[in-house]
Amino acid sequence: MTEEKKSLNFIEQLIEEDLKNTTRKEDLRFRFPPEPNGYLHIGHTKAIGISFGLGLRYNAPVNLRFDDTNPAKEEQEYVDAIKKDIRWLGYEWDKECYSSDYFDTLYQWTVQLIKEGKAYVDSQSAEAIADQKGTTTSPGTNSPDRDRPVEENLDLFERMKNGEFEEGSYVVRAKIDMADPNMLMRDPLMYRILKKKHHRTGDDWCIYPMYDWTHGESDYIEGVTHSLCSLEFKPHRKLYDWFLEQIAEEGKVVPKQTEFARLNLSYTIMSKRKLLRLVEEGVVSGWDDPRMPTISALRRRGYTPKSIRKFVETVGVAKRENVIDVSLLEFCVREDLNKIAPRVMAVLDPVKLIIDSYPDDQVELLDAENNPEDEKAGERQVPFSKELYIEREDFKEEAGSKYFRLTLGKEVRLKNAYIIKGESVVKNDEGDIIEIHCSYDPASRSGSGTEASKRNVKGTLHWVSIAQAIPAEIRVYDRLFLDEAPDGHKDKDYMEFINPESLKVIKGFVEPHLRTAKPLDHFQFQRLGYFNVDQDSTPESLVFNKTVGLRDTWAKEAPKQKKQVVSAKPKSTKPTIKPIDEIKKSGKKYTNLPDEKRLNLRATILQLAKEVSYEEVLPLFGTAKKKIGSRIVALMTTGVVLECNNLDLDADSKKFVLEALNDDNELLQFEAMVILKRYPDVVSQHTDRMLQIQQETENQAIKTMVQELL
Repeated sequence: MTEEKKSLNFIEQLIEEDLKNTTRKEDLRFRFPPEPNGYLHIGHTKAIGISFGLGLRYNAPVNLRFDDTNPAKEEQEYVDAIKKDIRWLGYEWDKECYSSDYFDTLYQWTVQLIKEGKAYVDSQSAEAIADQKGTTTSPGTNSPDRDRPVEENLDLFERMKNGEFEEGSYVVRAKIDMADPNMLMRDPLMYRILKKKHHRTGDDWCIYPMYDWTHGESDYIEGVTHSLCSLEFKPHRKLYDWFLEQIAEEGKVVPKQTEFARLNLSYTIMSKRKLLRLVEEGVVSGWDDPRMPTISALRRRGYTPKSIRKFVETVGVAKRENVIDVSLLEFCVREDLNKIAPRVMAVLDPVKLIIDSYPDDQVELLDAENNPEDEKAGERQVPFSKELYIEREDFKEEAGSKYFRLTLGKEVRLKNAYIIKGESVVKNDEGDIIEIHCSYDPASRSGSGTEASKRNVKGTLHWVSIAQAIPAEIRVYDRLFLDEAPDGHKDKDYMEFINPESLKVIKGFVEPHLRTAKPLDHFQFQRLGYFNVDQDSTPESLVFNKTVGLRDTWAKEAPKQKKQVVSAKPKSTKPTIKPIDEIKKSGKKYTNLPDEKRLNLRATILQLAKEVSYEEVLPLFGTAKKKIGSRIVALMTTGVVLECNNLDLDADSKKFVLEALNDDNELLQFEAMVILKRYPDVVSQHTDRMLQIQQETENQAIKTMVQELL
């Protein structure tokens, strides 16, 4: 088996076999067939990605077909929203089709089946028909109308079409087999009377075809070769094929139905009915509330098309149902925004900081890098003055050795600015700190090139200048449900698991650069997370939505939250393994793994490293040089810890990174350069070594990395 063959999912393997045996490549055609009765959600993105992805892979057309056979629930508003969402995801369809385009053809085919004795008009109630279905272990009972004469059936069907009967008085059923083990084959409904205005055909019809009678026939009319749907439609396949056998003409393409596992996401519900209840009961503000799983809500929250496509690609195509952790979706958007989102400073819980020794009326414009991941992003200027806001949680009067933020008597760096030292505080009558007074080192300005500017201090804080800061409303969103499977409890209503803290509205301050920000613009609020501009925002009143944090905060909180909402279970006596210990274990096998497994393990280590402190990683700097794998995972962890905590390279970490850069092992070299991307001053001191690595290596990833650094 070739490497290419191994990489194919089961649907692609099926298509490849069909191309060898029965299907011409130029005949390939796929479709995405939503019903326009609601908004697309994250679950639909898998079906969209599979069908349009196959279209791209095989250079084959993909139809967008609206299965609009139920006018009671369908609206043009949903048609327009679905088209907008698909285009926003980055896909374009070949033909825009509607099942309602085929109502005449479906009617004529039904007449044909009635004439052939394969369909009949039934006058029984829905309850009577259901009672006659039988069970999975016992056959059904024939309808008393099953042997109605053909001419009488034709007359009744025409009169149904002409509107002579009320809803529920007659239906048309296929005559198959009331003893078939597949319950769907027991004389299924083909038509019902529904006197509702259709969003496209108006009042032209008062009878509407059922989904099973419409779906395969629409595929056939359009020349679709592979009809892809989720696993719940697997029992429908036999009926899908039976209907096609009745109307297919020799020599024409007959579609083939294939099922895949649908996308299930933890902490999320996908049912339109249950989502509607959230809207109707005011739990959320609407279908595009950023806590909802709809595509319009994800777009408003700040998710990117690329991140959603990457998520779908990562999940893959499977035959067995499973639940995907929502943290994978959050990881994908975090990775994409890290590359494209400009870095800015915002303070959400401000406390005033005064630099007593800074000139009273002076305002400096300091250079700040927009995005270290994108050298083309350039720089901006940020105003700096005597009075600033910092985050309240970034200061303690007294703190232990593991606290790397501002405290009395200790130094920190203000991002892009100076090193300051806490001197004193002012409190109100309740004992709350209202001012922090500091001194600063005038020679320590970032990027000035002075010796003082190169001094290493542990912590770096973000800030805004009070005089120039812009007030803004910050909407901090979190997961809507506290339970991993909110609708998975038979004895509890999913509404019981609503997270009461899924939305917090905060009044904060942002740097003046954001005055011109437009709706849907993305930013990283440094040290806080990724945010975007909400549609409610105006130049006079900025509003930002939190898209996702810089790290997965639920990784530690989930067990605690779960305990609150799920019945108590016996406590496990198995000790919890700390993330740093998991990382150290992985180092022993890292270099022995094949490339694919090593990449997967790397992703796991980078995720675990977000829960590691600098003190935990510090002992790894002394790892023996011959333990290559342990050194590699230690480097990965170090890079994450430094970035997550906005730490500068101190003497210990710098020595450890440079030893790796000067090693002969390319994996060590690569991880060292990943870290050094954040420290251009260090890079500039070691350009000769990097050029040497570039000349000696045949590894394209390392060549590219050196180019980016230099």
